Amino acid sequence: MLPLFIHIKYIVKDITSRRDIEFLLKAFYSQALKDPLIGVFFTEIAKIDLKTHLPRITDFWEQQLFRKGSYKENVLQIHKDLSHKKKLEKIHHDTWLSLFNNTVDTYFKGEKANLIKTRALSIATVMQIKL
Repeated sequence: MLPLFIHIKYIVKDITSRRDIEFLLKAFYSQALKDPLIGVFFTEIAKIDLKTHLPRITDFWEQQLFRKGSYKENVLQIHKDLSHKKKLEKIHHDTWLSLFNNTVDTYFKGEKANLIKTRALSIATVMQIKL
């Protein structure tokens, strides 16, 4: 007798809310924290606490996508400080961007999904230039 395979199909939709951003970021960080190239930046260099970090980074992306939220921190300065501790190189930016885009593409499709990937590319590019 052949085994029965159950296929779970993801419902792919556009990013429409803060809740969607939270879901995306949790999925992204579940991979990024374990990544051999960039995980160390989160776990050992920045030593982020996800309970504290996720609401702040969700604020950032909510502002980027929906022009809502109260994010006021200087993203570039945060990453400059991080890069002084351990140099952020092109491979790190590329890895972050690839993981981020793959996570978006796995769960979301549409205008805001495309926008978040475009903004992520812009941010990564500026950081590579300015760091």
